[in-house]
Amino acid sequence: MSDLTAQESHFSFGKNWAAYTEKVTEGEITEAERGLQKLLGQQLDGLRFLDIGCGSGLHALAALRLGAREVIAVDIDPDSVATTCLLLERWLPNAAFRVECQSVFDLNPEVMGKFDVVYSWGVLHHTGDMLRALRQASELVMEGGRFAFALYRRTWMDWFWRSEKSWYAQASISAQTRARAIYQLGFRLALAANGRSYSEYVANYRTRGMHFEHDVHDWLGGWPYETISPREVEAQMRAIGFVPEQIFATKGGFGGRHLGLFGSGCDEYVYRRV
Repeated sequence: MSDLTAQESHFSFGKNWAAYTEKVTEGEITEAERGLQKLLGQQLDGLRFLDIGCGSGLHALAALRLGAREVIAVDIDPDSVATTCLLLERWLPNAAFRVECQSVFDLNPEVMGKFDVVYSWGVLHHTGDMLRALRQASELVMEGGRFAFALYRRTWMDWFWRSEKSWYAQASISAQTRARAIYQLGFRLALAANGRSYSEYVANYRTRGMHFEHDVHDWLGGWPYETISPREVEAQMRAIGFVPEQIFATKGGFGGRHLGLFGSGCDEYVYRRV
């Protein structure tokens, strides 16, 4: 059985981010800034900021533009590291940043120091050991600092998506293309059944500042895959000395869970170390 925490067992997120970053404009950067401001407040003046699973580097860039004095961005995927370097050097070549190829499981506060903000959006559920990753990342937060993260919520279709993602991550490019076409057709029909326009939805898509087509590939291929409920997050975080500051979680569904026919959205959390 393969080690799911090892990079070679993961979906190639970095290649998807590299293709996406070619299309990044001021609009995507502004949207990323809004996402950080929603979680952390209007400015990050003078704060030390760690981005775990930096992907495209978009949120590392947003943190710098919001006033962070230093940003360290890490990712297990070498393509994401290269993409982040290119993005930051293109938009803020003289800023105080460092980009490193590291797994969350190798991050050491004795080496890196601690941070005012540790940020990890939609990453830790892809590490192969989500709860250990959550604990490891939290060790980098200084006393009084904040840990902002987003994790997939539990759905009734988790069993299906685990199988689909494991298959998709190893599938041929042509098979992946067909899978995306089927998913998008189903999504189009679901929107139409609710009187909504697919073309308008795609045109106005702003999740993480990402484009819809790239996000579909990201979702279908997101292996390893784990989910968690807000109640479980609360228990984990309180046990390691954190209290909630902000939580943006979708409510409702049967038994507190949504069906998840087209996937699981992310619940967003901000916890403070006390």
